[in-house]
Amino acid sequence: MATKKFKCNVCGYIHEGDAAPANCPVCGVPASEFTELKQAKKGLFSDKNGNAYIIMYSTVMVVVVAVLLAVAALALKPRQDANDLNEKKQNILASLSAQDQSYDEYIDAYVVDKEGKRIEGEDVFALLNDLPGTFEAGKFPIFEAKDGRVVIPVTGMGLWGPVWGYVALEKDMDTVAGIIMAHKGETPGLGAEIATPKYQANFVGKTIFEGDKFVSVKLRKGGAKDPAHEVDAISGGTKTSDGVTAMLYNSLENYLPLLEAKRAAEAVPAAEVSNEENVENNE
Repeated sequence: MATKKFKCNVCGYIHEGDAAPANCPVCGVPASEFTELKQAKKGLFSDKNGNAYIIMYSTVMVVVVAVLLAVAALALKPRQDANDLNEKKQNILASLSAQDQSYDEYIDAYVVDKEGKRIEGEDVFALLNDLPGTFEAGKFPIFEAKDGRVVIPVTGMGLWGPVWGYVALEKDMDTVAGIIMAHKGETPGLGAEIATPKYQANFVGKTIFEGDKFVSVKLRKGGAKDPAHEVDAISGGTKTSDGVTAMLYNSLENYLPLLEAKRAAEAVPAAEVSNEENVENNE
């Protein structure tokens, strides 16, 4: 049986026993001046300064915060997805310098296979979420404008992480109409320059074919030597420049069957017109 404690209300003397003493041995007051001290029940978490209490409190707080963040993320996901989709659409229009157009009215988005033939029933923007995996699966998203120009999504690796973008080609399927590029974590002031409009403007007017041979566009260290197919590499950003060169070649190469088919189709009407003119002249 636990020993009880009694405290003298006058001098503060603590007596331990089954009952208060008849008189306080210190100040002599009677037992009526003693108050029994109730001993607090001791538990694992009773000491707020103890390790067990601190660990339990921290654990509970972490769980509560994690739950709140998860709920917030789920609640905001539809809005985040909508913003991400809108950003992709705006980038596609920007590569065409067609920001004043309505994406849904101006762009026909579809997917082609390795032979350049359409694949039905694919969600184009869902495929963009993992473009390297999409390419590996033999699916190639493309965006065709009403005026006949096309936008091709591209992806690759820079110095510190992924780089990606959209390359717009004129109706001849050869001349670069515009380009939008972004990066995961290239060095500010160096590799990150690929994302600036000033640098991207250097690609406009470049061609990806030399005759019938696909050559893409190259970023050359020390300055472009072939003005038709090269742009100056980024000063101090050699690895990023090499990554962009590889990105453009490897990504655009996937679309060669489609581009060559469109180039051939574009050349046929011109040839027919020339033949008609020759007939008229002979008559």
